Amino acid sequence: MYAPLPLDPTAPPVTINLFSDTQTRPSRAMREAMLDAEVGDEQLGLDPTVNALCARVAALLGKEAAMFLPSGAMCNSVAILTHCRPGDEIIAHESAHIIEAEGGAPWALAGARVHGLHGARGFFTPDDLRASLRALSRYSAPQTLLEVEQTSNLGGGAIWPLDVLNQLAAIAHEAGMATHMDGARLMNAVVASGIAAADYAAPFDTVWIDFTKGLGAPLGAVLAGSAEVIDRAWRWKQRLGGALRQAGICAAACLYALDHNIDRLAEDHANARRLAAGLAGIAGLQVETPETNLVYADVAASGRSPNDWAASLRAQGIMVSVMGRTRLRLCTHLDVTAGMIEATIAAFATIN
Repeated sequence: MYAPLPLDPTAPPVTINLFSDTQTRPSRAMREAMLDAEVGDEQLGLDPTVNALCARVAALLGKEAAMFLPSGAMCNSVAILTHCRPGDEIIAHESAHIIEAEGGAPWALAGARVHGLHGARGFFTPDDLRASLRALSRYSAPQTLLEVEQTSNLGGGAIWPLDVLNQLAAIAHEAGMATHMDGARLMNAVVASGIAAADYAAPFDTVWIDFTKGLGAPLGAVLAGSAEVIDRAWRWKQRLGGALRQAGICAAACLYALDHNIDRLAEDHANARRLAAGLAGIAGLQVETPETNLVYADVAASGRSPNDWAASLRAQGIMVSVMGRTRLRLCTHLDVTAGMIEATIAAFATIN
């Protein structure tokens, strides 16, 4: 029911993996960087590679301090636990990852509920936020945290405009709320828009970037904020599992990613645009124009379910994600070549 299903031994091998950018595998050069990493006890601040990574990400995001964690979901949980107390309310988009894909962690771990706002492409407006704010009252939950996701996954990999983010954060801070950015694909937004990561992160009290998606590392994310906030976050890191010990082996992969895998995200975006254009020419598919590396295709008009489409593609060695009742998601990344994009378009055409 919850554990991953066993692999079907009769299925053909996966030759094109568009399921997610989390499917990336570390390159030989990244593995060699991991092999050569200097290590120490991370819990005591003695791992030089972890320390170097945290310092570098803090500078990249314009923050005072940072913390290495195994995953982006854990970054979200640690940040929420640091900002919120049981009974508090978080405001986010209704399709936010913290609502849709983290097992109810804000409710289960922090005892905080998430109020989801409506809006196209995973966005809500400053007016939407203002309308959701309540006057302080003992009868209502304290509204303590504003959360946004850059890019918006279920919004099609859409990029929040910088001016909107600045307005939202200013409204939240004026209302006494903290602000948190889920930066799972923040670097995709940076490469696509040309806006610096620190500019996107500036109005947010906490922000993190994920290294296991387009950046191609096997493990790791880094949460950044003020020195005081990260200091408090360490208590929650300890409560959720504590030390990572000689984590420099994994941090080295993340440092390699910062050196080699950011600018190349533009290739993923170009592949996504070509994939979307190709799929748009297939009858029965309604394809959203991607801003970054996520391509969403609505299959409702085809008369077939997305599960049917995914199964037919899997029979040809292609993996895609099913998103809801009518949509497929195809995610480009560093293990997907331009040739694979053309092969995928051709495979879709044979199904239809």
